[in-house]
Amino acid sequence: NRSSDLAFMALIQNSMRAAPVWDSRTQQFVGMLTVTDFINILRYYYRSPLVHMDELEEHRIETWRDLKAAEPRPYLISIDPMESLHKAVRKLIQNQVHRLPVVDKETGNALYILTHKRLLHFLHENFRGENQPEIVDQSIGHLRVGTFSNIAFVLETTLLISALNVFVERRVSALPIVDSTGKVVDIYAKFDVMNLAAEKTYNNLDISVKRALEHRGQWYKGVCTCLATETLRTV
Repeated sequence: NRSSDLAFMALIQNSMRAAPVWDSRTQQFVGMLTVTDFINILRYYYRSPLVHMDELEEHRIETWRDLKAAEPRPYLISIDPMESLHKAVRKLIQNQVHRLPVVDKETGNALYILTHKRLLHFLHENFRGENQPEIVDQSIGHLRVGTFSNIAFVLETTLLISALNVFVERRVSALPIVDSTGKVVDIYAKFDVMNLAAEKTYNNLDISVKRALEHRGQWYKGVCTCLATETLRTV
């Protein structure tokens, strides 16, 4: 029954982007709390900068689960640690999720959270030299790895609430920020939204994306880019 803002603060303090949700009544994991949930809660309660979002600070995780109950997807999509990596990847793709909890069927314990980043790290570390398939030497443009058309983006002047809507409607985890010539000058990622929870600055979502990024931490090192002609190995 923890309030939503405290739960998201816990994610921030532990440098986490998601965490399994435990139901003390049923004694089992019932879902995942993610940055996307925080974005959807903001969209659900936000009206204008003049209306304080007291509901957010009083909002319970359980309440949000009830609001999501109408969704066709089950509460928790997970996988057993003895299942193959191929099946895990297939589950991620089929369910269009970024994270897959690894749950022990016998104990019900969440052992690990499998993410796209960890999968890529595993492939990079374990498929080298003779173990590397020929496909890694082909360009990402040829392989069509990535999005090459109808790309979701925002301008520096785009309102933050509009950017949040794009995240949800286009189901993307990051938005390139472009200038008037179409050149990428920065990026606004879902995790940047968590700064709103950290600083409790979520009562005004009518500010520009550029202004919202002023709350970004010192860890940010700039936008990493690649070319369509670069190989999968390089990327």
